[in-house]
Amino acid sequence: MNELLLKIQAIEREQKKRADEDLLARYNTGRKKHKKQIAFHKCKKRNRWVFGGNRSGKTECGAVEAVWMARGNHPYRKNRKNVFGWVVSPTAQVQRDVAQRKILSYLRPDWIQDIVMSSGRKDSPEAGIIDQIYVKNVFGGVSVIGFKSCDQGRERFQGSSLDFVWFDEEPPQDIYEECRMRVIDRRGDIFGTMTPLKGLTFVYEDIYLNRRNDPEIWYEFMEWGDNPFLSKREVQALSETLDETTLLSRRYGKFCAREGLVYPEFDESVHVVEPFPVPPEWQDNISIDPGLKNPLSAHWYAVDYDGNVYVVAEHYAAGRDVDFHTDAIEQISAKLGWKRDNKGRLSALIDPAAGQRTLASAKSVSELFYERGILVNLKADKDLFSGIARVKSYLSRTNGMPDLYIFSSCPNMIREFKGYFWGSDESPVKRDDHAMDELRYYLMSRPQPPKREEQLSEIAKDKMRRYRRLRRRHEEG
Repeated sequence: MNELLLKIQAIEREQKKRADEDLLARYNTGRKKHKKQIAFHKCKKRNRWVFGGNRSGKTECGAVEAVWMARGNHPYRKNRKNVFGWVVSPTAQVQRDVAQRKILSYLRPDWIQDIVMSSGRKDSPEAGIIDQIYVKNVFGGVSVIGFKSCDQGRERFQGSSLDFVWFDEEPPQDIYEECRMRVIDRRGDIFGTMTPLKGLTFVYEDIYLNRRNDPEIWYEFMEWGDNPFLSKREVQALSETLDETTLLSRRYGKFCAREGLVYPEFDESVHVVEPFPVPPEWQDNISIDPGLKNPLSAHWYAVDYDGNVYVVAEHYAAGRDVDFHTDAIEQISAKLGWKRDNKGRLSALIDPAAGQRTLASAKSVSELFYERGILVNLKADKDLFSGIARVKSYLSRTNGMPDLYIFSSCPNMIREFKGYFWGSDESPVKRDDHAMDELRYYLMSRPQPPKREEQLSEIAKDKMRRYRRLRRRHEEG
């Protein structure tokens, strides 16, 4: 009887061991899948970030990404032999309790060739501070996962050439920049997983707003509701105990400023759409906020049969003369096949200030545009607060759907939406607001959004059906 009991216990230990060892193989493979984690792993960009609330699943995907890269068995990327990467945490204690613990949970013991400890014993690495883990790579080599903490200072991040750096929580800017230098020669990856609790830092400016329009930057927001393993009842109960600012960062992973966003209704996942062919009859107007030293912002606006507004193209440039801007506007209009009058001229709304002459010029900006074949209308309504209210009405999701959509090919307008804040004088901060100004000019020239309950005519419904079929064929092939 004792012999049978011992065999059963041995079988149970082996089953537990195999279950523990299969944690990586079971990641996001069950009935419940974390779709945003999968989107992060599938993205091919080299500077990826997840802004997530606590317990949203952000750290989990960072740890899995690091292990996949080290093992050389990443399912969505080109794998490498002898990979060298860093895991960067705020402090050594946070490293031990969070990132290091996650990495160890996904590394089977037989995958580990050696562990070098900064403190503690390597036969019990989870209780100490790890310096490096030597991981057996599937191509036959050995990869290294090194651990760093930001409290070591920038100097400890110099010298190495790396295949990846994973920031578990937000680093200081000097350490972030130093790590970017470390991945250049190997064309390595930067990825970060963080809850934005420090306000509008360099991560907000350089990653979220992407002021330099770096094509390698990608980000995703994760919130408690995205994690299929959290109890909805617990999520609701905890949400009700937090104030609005804390809830935005702790649950939704949103950046928060004391003054607040002018357009909190703007949701990039809802209001930004991929470009598609716009029917000629949708073409409505161009709106311009003029600038020579400051950026000139121009956008092309289309309206569908339901009154939904689409921002379909943009021209945004600073430090250039009127000839440059008119040439650019002409080129974009020609590419779009934009409507013209019987003399081949374009029409546009423009800031009424463009009609003023200055001591530096004998002609106004509007006159210069007119001479170059662009008929600008100086009657744009500049009332700030009425204009903001109008924009809000188009952004609001009546019955789940807004009335304003921006093509992803308009990055400067998208960036301005995300960085447009109220100032201490109860007016928006006058910085990077050129697209926001001309958007107001345009929407103030239109009526309030139509009510969703209004019934379309049968002709309009047929047009929409035919257009949707056209768009679907375009997206599929």
